[in-house]
Amino acid sequence: MKRKSRFWPILLGFTVLVAAGLYYVVRMFSVDLPDYPKVDKVTWLEQNWSQSQRGWMHHADQGTVTFSMPYEWLAALEQPTFTLTAGPPFLSSDYLDRFGFITADSSGLPVGFAHGGDLVDPKTAQPWVNPATGRPLTTVGLTCAACHTGRFTYKGTAVMVDGGPALTDLGKFRKASGLALFFTRYAPFRFDRFATAVLGPQADEKARAVLKKQLDKVLAGGRIEVDLEKKVAEKSIEEGFGRLDALNRIGNQVFSLDLERPENYVAQSAPVAFPHIWDTSWFDWVQYNASIMQPMVRNAGEALGVRAFINLTKSEQPLFASTVKVDTIFEIEQQLAGKQPTAENGFTGLRPPRWPSNLFGSIDTKLATEGAAVYADRCQGCHLPPVGSEGFWEQKHWTNKNSAGERYLRVPIINVENIGTDPAQAQSMAERKVKLPSELGIDTDSFGSALGALVAKTAARWYDNQTPPVPAEQRGIMNGNRQNGIQAPLAYKGRPLDGIWATPPFLHNGSVPTIDALLSPAGERPKTFWLGNREYDPDKLGYLTDELKGGFKFDTAKPGNSNAGHEFSDTPGPGVIGPALKPDEKAALIAYLKTL
Repeated sequence: MKRKSRFWPILLGFTVLVAAGLYYVVRMFSVDLPDYPKVDKVTWLEQNWSQSQRGWMHHADQGTVTFSMPYEWLAALEQPTFTLTAGPPFLSSDYLDRFGFITADSSGLPVGFAHGGDLVDPKTAQPWVNPATGRPLTTVGLTCAACHTGRFTYKGTAVMVDGGPALTDLGKFRKASGLALFFTRYAPFRFDRFATAVLGPQADEKARAVLKKQLDKVLAGGRIEVDLEKKVAEKSIEEGFGRLDALNRIGNQVFSLDLERPENYVAQSAPVAFPHIWDTSWFDWVQYNASIMQPMVRNAGEALGVRAFINLTKSEQPLFASTVKVDTIFEIEQQLAGKQPTAENGFTGLRPPRWPSNLFGSIDTKLATEGAAVYADRCQGCHLPPVGSEGFWEQKHWTNKNSAGERYLRVPIINVENIGTDPAQAQSMAERKVKLPSELGIDTDSFGSALGALVAKTAARWYDNQTPPVPAEQRGIMNGNRQNGIQAPLAYKGRPLDGIWATPPFLHNGSVPTIDALLSPAGERPKTFWLGNREYDPDKLGYLTDELKGGFKFDTAKPGNSNAGHEFSDTPGPGVIGPALKPDEKAALIAYLKTL
């Protein structure tokens, strides 16, 4: 009996250890994703784009190779699940939907994915080829539509918003694609299925061996990035659904990974919500912290950040040779911008969506009229008069016309100390330094200025390399008729609020889930809530925030996640911008914001 009594505790302890080990392995080698109910109907809101314009924008190739692999590989991957038999395809619409990507259309790819041309190594100018056929492999990468196409659901209907903030989790997607490649290389039988799909059933062992080497090279690059992430993990903040530390990630890609300088890698410490982009083409300064002036630098920098290849080291290729498609980026900006906005025509490119009364219910016009007075008193000092009003078009809100006959909206820039919102994003850009080799010809270590100079050199290389080279006048037009202005104020811009109801979550870091909460004193805003829910609340103007398995629990106590500031409160203090709104004032203002 004594021997038996000793055996069971030992067995129990061993079982607990095994179970804990299995749990850790499963967590490390799996991705926890939400399950979403099927919708009955999908509707795209009217925003001044034709169906062909919308379709082109969703898949316009900027030259990105976001996943560091060719399209043929991505199409052959299986989902990263533990199975010896063939698993479901990675590019399954149902699977990508769980990351937040909008279901594939007739192109066969989700919104925001672009299938491009030949995949070429920027250092050698040599194409990646299929080891069995010798044919070039092709690129696949994300476009601006991946982060700037919104979606919410309401009672079984999915509502799509062009230019709205996406509700994707790119961190989970990166992990899943990396695991899928890892499983392909090392899981039993999976490589055989992958090789057959990529090379064809008749491929010999030599071709399969070359394919393994290609896989090993991509995985080795991924391990470099994983190791760098581990070094800065203590300072990194989880981004989650609908957020990304975009500027720091662009800097890490360009100044650390592309430049091969590990010391330039920093933590993702200032995640921001994906911004909505209607009207943006005509702002004098863009980004949340009003840091970039020129459209080409903004957009080509974004393409580099989502991994357009570029050569920044001594090699067979010239410096700044890249896969960035400057001409496509210019076309994208033209379609977003339209012609010079005027009081008569308004903004003629992408417009904000109108409140869908047939879905959400009609707006209380009497209440909205009362809300207009509240807006004039409380909001337009920072967010300008409403776009449809005469006051918005007064010259004082616009720059003088430049040599191209264009003028731009003077977007108010509010000091962080006054607005009181989380300072991390503004501070991050203002304080970050980078170490650069002299051969790049960039004479600053300030991150923002260095990035602006690098992107400008990349665009100039493209202009120079065309046949014939792009003339100076056309370069000015493609650059948006604006200088390469870069600044890093400890401030955030107050943009117009047209269409704001369609852009949750709120504040630059996405720390407030609804407009109702944003208009409440900071102490009444939720301290934690869940992101990833898609169901819209037409009363509070934002996503529902109930606990969601596989979603993202937003904790406002973490660095970079503060939900303070932009506060209406009767208690004076940092970030208090006016007295507390009475319940009827808040209701009226919410009704009015639906009309914008």
